Amino acid sequence: MYVSPQFSIFMVNKPGVLAQVLGEFARAKINITAMTMMDSVEHGVMRVVFGAPQKARDVLARLNMPSNETEVLCVNLTNKSGALAAVAEKLSKNHINISYAYCTAGAKGGRTTGVLKVADVNKAMRVLQKGGAKDKKSQPVVRRPQTSRS
Repeated sequence: MYVSPQFSIFMVNKPGVLAQVLGEFARAKINITAMTMMDSVEHGVMRVVFGAPQKARDVLARLNMPSNETEVLCVNLTNKSGALAAVAEKLSKNHINISYAYCTAGAKGGRTTGVLKVADVNKAMRVLQKGGAKDKKSQPVVRRPQTSRS
Protein backbone atom coordinates (compact mmCIF):
# COMPACT_ATOMS: atom_id res chain seq x y z
CA MET A 1 0.00 0.00 0.00
CA TYR A 2 1.32 3.41 -0.90
CA VAL A 3 0.26 6.97 -1.69
CA SER A 4 0.81 8.12 -5.26
CA PRO A 5 0.00 11.14 -7.37
CA GLN A 6 -2.89 10.54 -9.74
CA PHE A 7 -3.10 12.67 -12.86
CA SER A 8 -6.44 13.76 -14.27
CA ILE A 9 -5.77 14.61 -17.89
CA PHE A 10 -8.42 16.52 -19.83
CA MET A 11 -8.64 15.69 -23.53
CA VAL A 12 -10.79 16.70 -26.46
CA ASN A 13 -13.24 13.87 -27.15
CA LYS A 14 -12.30 12.95 -30.73
CA PRO A 15 -10.60 10.04 -32.49
CA GLY A 16 -6.85 9.75 -32.09
CA VAL A 17 -6.34 11.96 -29.01
CA LEU A 18 -6.12 9.09 -26.52
CA ALA A 19 -3.84 7.15 -28.87
CA GLN A 20 -1.54 10.17 -29.21
CA VAL A 21 -1.30 10.73 -25.45
CA LEU A 22 -0.74 7.05 -24.65
CA GLY A 23 1.84 6.88 -27.44
CA GLU A 24 3.82 9.74 -25.89
CA PHE A 25 3.92 7.97 -22.52
CA ALA A 26 5.00 4.76 -24.25
CA ARG A 27 7.81 6.53 -26.15
CA ALA A 28 9.01 8.02 -22.85
CA LYS A 29 8.94 4.48 -21.38
CA ILE A 30 6.55 5.47 -18.58
CA ASN A 31 4.61 2.54 -17.16
CA ILE A 32 0.94 3.03 -16.38
CA THR A 33 0.13 1.46 -13.02
CA ALA A 34 -3.64 2.07 -13.23
CA MET A 35 -5.97 4.02 -15.51
CA THR A 36 -9.62 4.83 -15.96
CA MET A 37 -11.29 6.90 -18.65
CA MET A 38 -14.50 8.94 -18.42
CA ASP A 39 -16.19 10.98 -21.08
CA SER A 40 -18.69 13.71 -21.62
CA VAL A 41 -19.93 15.23 -24.85
CA GLU A 42 -17.09 17.75 -25.04
CA HIS A 43 -14.10 16.13 -23.36
CA GLY A 44 -12.65 12.97 -21.85
CA VAL A 45 -10.90 12.71 -18.52
CA MET A 46 -8.20 10.11 -18.07
CA ARG A 47 -7.30 9.39 -14.45
CA VAL A 48 -3.97 7.65 -14.36
CA VAL A 49 -1.28 6.56 -11.91
CA PHE A 50 2.21 6.31 -13.40
CA GLY A 51 5.28 4.39 -12.39
CA ALA A 52 7.38 7.54 -12.96
CA PRO A 53 5.30 10.61 -12.01
CA GLN A 54 8.02 13.21 -12.73
CA LYS A 55 8.60 11.86 -16.24
CA ALA A 56 4.83 11.96 -16.78
CA ARG A 57 4.74 15.63 -15.69
CA ASP A 58 7.44 16.37 -18.26
CA VAL A 59 5.48 14.64 -21.05
CA LEU A 60 2.27 16.46 -20.12
CA ALA A 61 4.09 19.80 -20.10
CA ARG A 62 5.57 19.05 -23.53
CA LEU A 63 2.11 18.09 -24.86
CA ASN A 64 0.55 21.17 -23.25
CA MET A 65 -2.25 18.94 -21.93
CA PRO A 66 -4.48 20.41 -19.22
CA SER A 67 -4.23 18.24 -16.13
CA ASN A 68 -4.22 18.26 -12.37
CA GLU A 69 -2.81 16.02 -9.65
CA THR A 70 -4.24 14.58 -6.47
CA GLU A 71 -2.97 12.02 -3.98
CA VAL A 72 -4.60 8.60 -4.09
CA LEU A 73 -4.16 5.46 -2.05
CA CYS A 74 -2.92 2.44 -4.01
CA VAL A 75 -3.73 -0.86 -2.33
CA ASN A 76 -2.27 -4.21 -3.35
CA LEU A 77 -5.18 -6.68 -3.57
CA THR A 78 -5.66 -10.32 -4.37
CA ASN A 79 -7.40 -10.69 -7.72
CA LYS A 80 -10.54 -12.34 -6.35
CA SER A 81 -14.12 -11.33 -5.73
CA GLY A 82 -14.63 -9.29 -2.58
CA ALA A 83 -11.05 -7.98 -2.22
CA LEU A 84 -11.98 -4.35 -2.89
CA ALA A 85 -15.25 -4.74 -0.97
CA ALA A 86 -13.29 -5.75 2.16
CA VAL A 87 -11.14 -2.61 1.90
CA ALA A 88 -14.22 -0.40 1.37
CA GLU A 89 -15.96 -1.99 4.36
CA LYS A 90 -12.97 -1.46 6.65
CA LEU A 91 -12.73 2.21 5.61
CA SER A 92 -16.48 2.66 6.02
CA LYS A 93 -16.40 1.28 9.57
CA ASN A 94 -13.79 3.92 10.36
CA HIS A 95 -15.85 6.74 8.78
CA ILE A 96 -13.52 7.26 5.82
CA ASN A 97 -15.36 8.22 2.64
CA ILE A 98 -14.21 6.93 -0.74
CA SER A 99 -14.91 9.56 -3.40
CA TYR A 100 -14.13 7.09 -6.20
CA ALA A 101 -12.16 3.93 -6.82
CA TYR A 102 -10.94 1.79 -9.68
CA CYS A 103 -8.76 -1.29 -10.11
CA THR A 104 -6.16 -2.55 -12.52
CA ALA A 105 -6.68 -5.74 -14.44
CA GLY A 106 -5.27 -8.82 -12.74
CA ALA A 107 -1.55 -9.31 -13.12
CA LYS A 108 0.73 -12.30 -12.83
CA GLY A 109 0.77 -13.73 -9.35
CA GLY A 110 -2.93 -13.06 -8.88
CA ARG A 111 -2.50 -9.48 -7.66
CA THR A 112 -4.22 -6.26 -8.66
CA THR A 113 -3.99 -2.63 -7.57
CA GLY A 114 -6.98 -0.79 -6.17
CA VAL A 115 -6.81 3.00 -6.49
CA LEU A 116 -8.91 4.91 -3.96
CA LYS A 117 -9.54 8.63 -3.68
CA VAL A 118 -10.15 9.26 0.01
CA ALA A 119 -10.30 12.50 1.99
CA ASP A 120 -7.50 11.50 4.39
CA VAL A 121 -4.97 9.10 2.86
CA ASN A 122 -2.86 8.93 6.02
CA LYS A 123 -5.81 7.90 8.18
CA ALA A 124 -6.89 5.37 5.55
CA MET A 125 -3.40 3.85 5.51
CA ARG A 126 -3.37 3.56 9.32
CA VAL A 127 -6.78 1.85 9.30
CA LEU A 128 -5.81 -0.61 6.58
CA GLN A 129 -2.42 -1.39 8.14
CA LYS A 130 -4.01 -2.37 11.46
CA GLY A 131 -4.63 -5.83 10.06
CA GLY A 132 -8.31 -5.82 10.88
CA ALA A 133 -8.02 -6.87 14.54
CA LYS A 134 -11.52 -5.46 15.23
CA ASP A 135 -12.98 -7.54 12.40
CA LYS A 136 -11.70 -10.87 13.77
CA LYS A 137 -13.84 -11.07 16.91
CA SER A 138 -14.88 -14.65 16.23
CA GLN A 139 -11.30 -15.92 16.14
CA PRO A 140 -9.87 -17.14 19.44
CA VAL A 141 -7.05 -15.32 21.14
CA VAL A 142 -4.06 -17.64 21.55
CA ARG A 143 -1.83 -16.90 24.52
CA ARG A 144 1.44 -18.56 25.44
CA PRO A 145 1.77 -20.05 28.91
CA GLN A 146 3.46 -17.67 31.36
CA THR A 147 6.50 -19.94 31.71
CA SER A 148 7.37 -19.57 28.00
CA ARG A 149 7.03 -15.77 27.90
CA SER A 150 10.24 -13.78 27.78
